[in-house]
Amino acid sequence: MKYAAVAAAVFAGDFFLKEQVEKQKDWKEAKLCRGRIILKRYHNRGAALNFMEQKPGLVKKISAGMLLALGVLWYLLLRKKENPAVLLGLSLAIGGGANNFYDRIKRGYVVDYFSFRTPWKWLNQIIFNISDLCIFMGTLIAVITKPMT
Repeated sequence: MKYAAVAAAVFAGDFFLKEQVEKQKDWKEAKLCRGRIILKRYHNRGAALNFMEQKPGLVKKISAGMLLALGVLWYLLLRKKENPAVLLGLSLAIGGGANNFYDRIKRGYVVDYFSFRTPWKWLNQIIFNISDLCIFMGTLIAVITKPMT
């Protein structure tokens, strides 16, 4: 049950943030943490980095398939009550993935709202949302965690 709560918290938290971002009609770019985090609204109609933005229907289908596969894996591992770190990672990825998928279905785009200022120019150009970070961190946790034996 705690893993479902993690996925639900990620979904609900980013849902709330995206709703607040979308309500701001005269959105202005803002800087936080001495300019290291930049708040700005962006509507991403493709996958990560606007990949396949010209094929939003295909992006929705791929997203749905990946979310379904993660959900089945999560359910199977949950029934065994093994690999808590993998379950946590999958829960983070599912919560974030479900939220971004919801955006694609409901809005036709994913709402992104912050970027980082780093020494790496390529990273500075990417605009994220909390779901994106949860997908990344959850996948990383699930992949690098060794199964308990």
